[in-house]
Amino acid sequence: MELKIGRVVRSSAGRDKDKYLAIVGFDGDKILVCEGKERPLERPKVKNLKHIELTDRILDEAEMSTNRRLKKALSQNYEKL
Repeated sequence: MELKIGRVVRSSAGRDKDKYLAIVGFDGDKILVCEGKERPLERPKVKNLKHIELTDRILDEAEMSTNRRLKKALSQNYEKL
C-alpha cells in the first residue's frame, strides 16, 4: 500500500496508540496526521513512519473538509474516538 493524503492509519506507538488517524500531509520522512478531535486539521501531529500501520481505507476530500466530518468518517468505520 502506498502513502497518500486521505489514507487511514492506526497509530502503533505514542499517546495516541491504537487510534485511527488520517494522513493530511508529509514532512520529509514523517507524516502529518489528524483525527478531528484532539488533533484537528489546523494542528496536525507529526508521526514517524515506523509508528503507524496502514489500512486499506482512503477518505475523500469531502470527508476531510472539516474536523467534524473527519471525526465522523473515522468513527463510522472504526471504533469510537
